[in-house]
Amino acid sequence: MSKPLTSRMKRHVKHVLKDENPTIWIGKEGLTTQLTAEVEKQLQKNKMVKIKILQNALTDSNTAQTIANQTAQQTEAALVEVRGHVFILFRKRRQITPTS
Repeated sequence: MSKPLTSRMKRHVKHVLKDENPTIWIGKEGLTTQLTAEVEKQLQKNKMVKIKILQNALTDSNTAQTIANQTAQQTEAALVEVRGHVFILFRKRRQITPTS
């Protein structure tokens, strides 16, 4: 798991993404393997991603907070903020080491 973000870093990530639209939407199927792979790809490319949870993905047991925590855990990213049905993840780029 990644180390927790400082409040200064959280503020920076929120500032960068404040005017951006979400790039990933979680629908009624919930968090699928394809969706997790897309989050991974965007985190590797941009270090941060903004995700929107559609209304039909939410249930009594599946709140926005639980979906955000689950996504952060599966991608080993830091959860920056959950606001309404939108949340932000951040992760430093992973170094790709060549195998010999």
